[in-house]
Amino acid sequence: MCAGANLRPRVPAFHRARGPAALATGADAGRPGLGGGLLACVLVVRVLIVSQHFWPESFRINEVAASLVAQGADVTVLTGQPNYPEGRVFPGYRAWCVQRERHVDGYEVLRVPLVPRGPGGALRLVLNYLSFIASAMGFGLWLLRGRRVDTVFVYATSPILQALAALWIGRWKRAKVVVWVQDLWPDSLVITGYVRSPRVLAAVAAVTRFIYRRSDRLLVQSPAFMAPVQAMAGATPVAVHENPGDRDAPLQPLPEGLRKPADRFTLVFAGNLGTVQALETVLDAAEQAGPDLVWMLVGSGARSPWLAAEVTRRGLGDRVRLPGRFEAALMPALFAQADALLVTLNRAPALAQVVPSKIQAYLAAGRPILAALDGEGARVVQASGAGLAVAAEDAAGLATAARHLQSLDEGRRADMGRAGRRYFETHYEPTQSAQRLMAQLQSA
Repeated sequence: MCAGANLRPRVPAFHRARGPAALATGADAGRPGLGGGLLACVLVVRVLIVSQHFWPESFRINEVAASLVAQGADVTVLTGQPNYPEGRVFPGYRAWCVQRERHVDGYEVLRVPLVPRGPGGALRLVLNYLSFIASAMGFGLWLLRGRRVDTVFVYATSPILQALAALWIGRWKRAKVVVWVQDLWPDSLVITGYVRSPRVLAAVAAVTRFIYRRSDRLLVQSPAFMAPVQAMAGATPVAVHENPGDRDAPLQPLPEGLRKPADRFTLVFAGNLGTVQALETVLDAAEQAGPDLVWMLVGSGARSPWLAAEVTRRGLGDRVRLPGRFEAALMPALFAQADALLVTLNRAPALAQVVPSKIQAYLAAGRPILAALDGEGARVVQASGAGLAVAAEDAAGLATAARHLQSLDEGRRADMGRAGRRYFETHYEPTQSAQRLMAQLQSA
């Protein structure tokens, strides 16, 4: 077991546990306001979250864990060593360590070894996925020895295969297993282009069907997921539980590289710059929309090198800004200064069923949204009244919509932002979402 390097002082959300004495004991350990007195009689739900990705990586499950603790759950997180999206293990962590951490919100994080994603390539990605599954089954079960678990809750981003580890742990712990499906498999493999072999896709579909049918409950992040998941789930109950937004946080000062030009209309995209984000469409729209608009693409991903080279090749350096990846704590201030917030996806049937999690963050920010995507994501933008949506990969439509937003007066754009915020509070507010999730976990 690794002693672990000290976390950098600029990262305040965790402190590393130093041996057994540093770890609080009991269901209410480390959670102020619980434990003792009459509250000791309250039934506490012991939830083990299994997720390959977790803080300091930026994923929605970070917020969900904190919200479940606030609802009174005794939460433990089983995850890997953070290395997404750059493929390099974060400072303060080591790829082959087994570590325990205590989050300031009162839950324990158990980290198991894995092969980092590295700079890219399908083989390295497969090793990254499989190493986490194997480590979670072995090291994870060892870290959980002597610990009671009521429900194993899987944050099932790609790959869904990580749920195999949860089923294994659930069997040993005699716990219910609830899988929160974030991506449709094997459809996601087809979209990203990683797998094209019909035999491999059929095998993945068989494993997915196995996972679904041996889970106690399946939750899906979008209403459009219901039919395809139910078709594979057999008798397993399926329900919709949409991704929540983040809790409100104070705005932090932005570094120079993230500040918008004072005299130009600026659209901000924040998140993964990968294979499904329709980045060609964004560049085409930037060319067509004219020089008085700035497209700020904040983040990193598999297509970052291509994107930087293409911006240079097209001579778009003054219109398309690529400041890089920044910590999640800066995003509220980044969104607040934007004239509009941008979300794009490729054209694909499976992607039309997804609501990208950045939409919740955009709605919470109270700024207008400009979307180029199909299906559920577009429906949310339009139903909320928060902005404009055009078809996926429609560069001309995106450019026209961007110019239209620019032409509106600030009062009209502010109305869009307020409408989006109201929709967020009704559908994605994290406390209400956690209450609904707790009900699902308790009834599994």
